[in-house]
This record gives sequence, structure tokens and C-alpha cells, in this order.
Amino acid sequence: MFLEIITPDEKVFEGEVDSATFPGSDGSFQILNNHAPLISTLGHGELKYKITSKDKKTTETIIDVDGGVVEVLNNRVIVLAEKILAD
Repeated sequence: MFLEIITPDEKVFEGEVDSATFPGSDGSFQILNNHAPLISTLGHGELKYKITSKDKKTTETIIDVDGGVVEVLNNRVIVLAEKILAD
């Protein structure tokens, strides 16, 4: 599925991922390929996504977000994050 993460200041990530986990306002949730359409608000927490390379190695990236909205439709996930927190 295609994931795009955007803040008011920049595009943080854009690309194909295997799965993504979000800090929903009422608890975390995971999105996989062919997920049903969904719109949800995000709280403060870790947004994680996994990518498997052609040589079958999986990498996980973690981004701390502080609020926003996620939309899932037709294997496309768009995250409008209010703020990305520095490490």
C-alpha cells in the first residue's frame, strides 16, 4: 500500500509500505494492505511503518507525531500530521 505523511511544513515520507501503525485518539491501530476505508484522528504517539526490501529484509521506521488525521482509501494512506516531534 502507498503511504504519504505530510505536515504543514513538509512531506515527511512517501512510498510503498507493508504495514503502518498509528496512535489513534482512542488507542493505536494498524493498517494493512486492502484495509477498509477509514478516517481517524491521531493523538500523541509513535507512527510506525514497515518496509520489506527485495532481499526480504524488513525495516521499521518510527516517527513521533502530535495530532493529525489519517485517511485510508483504495490501498492509499494519507497522514496529515499536525506536528512531528524531534528525537
